Amino acid sequence: MSTGTPPRNQPTKARRSRVRTLLPLGVAAWVILEIWLLTVVAGAVGGFTLCLLLVAGFVLGAVVIKAAGRRAFQNLSETLQRGQSGGVEAGEQRPQGNGLLMLAGLFLMIPGLISDALGLLLLVPPVRAALSRSTERAVQRRMSAATQGAFGAAFQQARGDRPGGGTVIQGEVVREDAGPAGRGDDADPRPPIMPS
Repeated sequence: MSTGTPPRNQPTKARRSRVRTLLPLGVAAWVILEIWLLTVVAGAVGGFTLCLLLVAGFVLGAVVIKAAGRRAFQNLSETLQRGQSGGVEAGEQRPQGNGLLMLAGLFLMIPGLISDALGLLLLVPPVRAALSRSTERAVQRRMSAATQGAFGAAFQQARGDRPGGGTVIQGEVVREDAGPAGRGDDADPRPPIMPS
C-alpha cells in the first residue's frame, strides 16, 4: 500500500567527469585506427616487413627508456652530491626532465604505427622542449588557480590541525574485569588523562 509520499533520502547519482566519459572512447578509437593502419601497411609492404618494423620500434623504445633511466639516475646522484658539497651555483642550469623521453620510449614500445610516430616525434629535442614548456605553464596556471578553499583545505584536513599530524582525542580506557587478588576497580582508581 502506498501513502503517496516520496522516499526522503534518495541518493543522487554522481555525474561522471568528461574525461572519464571520453577517455575509453578515445582509447577504443585509437586501437581501431592502429589495427586498420597495420592492415593497410601490411598489405602494402608485406607482413614480414611490418613485423620487423614493430620489433625495431620495440627495441628502440627499450633503448630510449634505459638511456632516460640512466640519465635520471645520474642527475639524481649529481644533485645529491651538489647538495652535500655546498649548494647550486647561480649560473648553473637545472637538469632537463626525462619524463617525455621515457614517454617517447613507451610510445615506441607499444605495437602500432601511430604510437611509433608519436614516439619518434617526441625524440626530437625542439619538440620535446616546446611540449615541456607548455606543460609546465599549464601546470603553473592550474596551481595558481587552485584556491585556498579547494586544495589548501583538503591538505589541511589530511594533515590535521597540529604540526605533528593528526587530531588527538582525549579519553580514558575503562576495564570491566577485576584486578589481581580480587580487588575491584575502586582499589586503584586512575585519574583521567589531562591535556598537556
